[in-house]
Amino acid sequence: MKSHREMNIRDERDMRLGVPASQEQSIPLRDSVFLTLRKAILTGKMKPGERLTEVRLGRMLGTSRTPIREAIRLLELEGLVTIIPGSGARVAAMTERDLQEVMEVRCVLEQLSVRLASRRITSHYRDELKAACDEFERTVQRGNEMEIAEADVRFHDVIMEASGNSLLCDIIGNLADNIYRYRYEYIRDEGHYGRLVAEHRQICDAILAGEDAKASNAAMDHIRRQYEYIRRQLDSEEKKLGR
Repeated sequence: MKSHREMNIRDERDMRLGVPASQEQSIPLRDSVFLTLRKAILTGKMKPGERLTEVRLGRMLGTSRTPIREAIRLLELEGLVTIIPGSGARVAAMTERDLQEVMEVRCVLEQLSVRLASRRITSHYRDELKAACDEFERTVQRGNEMEIAEADVRFHDVIMEASGNSLLCDIIGNLADNIYRYRYEYIRDEGHYGRLVAEHRQICDAILAGEDAKASNAAMDHIRRQYEYIRRQLDSEEKKLGR
């Protein structure tokens, strides 16, 4: 099977949250099940630690156990599912250690991305970045979580593409699902929306002005603020469970 990481940047962004209705009949059932389950996990509809049984999922999705089993294996490769001998498959937990590792790597890569974009951005990507920044603000005003998350992805993807470094794009692409899961957790709190719009505008303006150090610092603050909030959320959940 062709790896989902071999899709180009735009295709991967479009597929990240599932299959458009117009394409549902054009992909293998296994892939359709995989994308449906991945969407449920990334958006928190399937909770960390939730057990994934082939029989229950088959009833929910109206399919046999075989594509469910294959999809679960793919989700395990993505790091979204954990298979425990004797216990079965469960949605992978969101831990402070995982969060720290993802955010540390994301911070370094995003800082590099905005620095390179500040130095290399073309007229085409200048227009794309302005449009993505404006669209994010409009999307925030509409208040739909999933649309906001995708507009956020689009903004950061434009910067990544504007960096002109295909290897960097591939590396960030490989982390897309892990980053998205924590991104969505942050976006679920509408109290962050105004700050997100302001932070995007600050990053955008710095890149367009060619101020690479300023763009890098803005990106670092943007990610660190998300890290601190989600860390507190995870810590609160741990205390509730008495761990």
